[in-house]
Amino acid sequence: MRQLRDGVCVVAFVSAWVATCGCFVARAQQQAPEAACGGQTIGRGVASRIIDGRTFALDDGSEVRLAAIEVPLPARGATAAPAESAVRDGLFALLADTVLVLKQALPQKTDRYGRVVAYAFTARDGGRRSVQADLLASGLARVAARVGDRGCASALLSAENAARHGRLGLWASSYYDVLDAEDPAAVLAEQGRFALVEGSVVSVRESGATIYVNFGRRWTTDFTVTIPKRNARSFTAAGLMPQTLAGRRIRVRGWIEERGGPWIEATRPEQIELIDRD
Repeated sequence: MRQLRDGVCVVAFVSAWVATCGCFVARAQQQAPEAACGGQTIGRGVASRIIDGRTFALDDGSEVRLAAIEVPLPARGATAAPAESAVRDGLFALLADTVLVLKQALPQKTDRYGRVVAYAFTARDGGRRSVQADLLASGLARVAARVGDRGCASALLSAENAARHGRLGLWASSYYDVLDAEDPAAVLAEQGRFALVEGSVVSVRESGATIYVNFGRRWTTDFTVTIPKRNARSFTAAGLMPQTLAGRRIRVRGWIEERGGPWIEATRPEQIELIDRD
């Protein structure tokens, strides 16, 4: 586990394709305003060690899990995903020699493992910077399937999109390419992974308690996104009425599963972006 030392701000990344150097925080070109992400302040402290690319320990011994992002994590019994060590080093550089302010991300303060789940902010450059947004803007994280707040999701997605267009960090590796919904076999090959998938919606159908957003005409082989009907109101409130998605080109994020063909369940509106507006 990586130990933090006072005054450290230069990190050598082991992955050659991650083009960050010097003070990591200088790379972040966008940040989520403090007001956009997180609820009340639930803690302050100094990071003492890095556990993985989105988890660290404070000097009081408590563990903090960064909300709303996905990062490459150490694999169990297999080779780690590309950039896993680089992302850990990136977080190390962001947290070194600074006081952190933690804001509430969940109704409860901790997850089932006792970790504080929070939005973290560092005191730098005369103000507070979002750790999540800095990681996203440098291409060392992706927005998770659950963010919670619409304004926060918009800010974080903006940072991610800028990094992807610039081919920064993770986005320089084909391992993290956005998948093509028109190639369901390739999507299904990523079963069990968190991924982004793009494509044009062919139809939207309802059956029972589920809304099916279809990217092809054969559910047994084509890519499908499902939305539980009980969640439809939150999508509509975010300007994403599921029934109007037919004919639109969208980008969806989530965990690839198999239900006939490849499948992602979308329970939150931040999982779907209308990219024909880009």
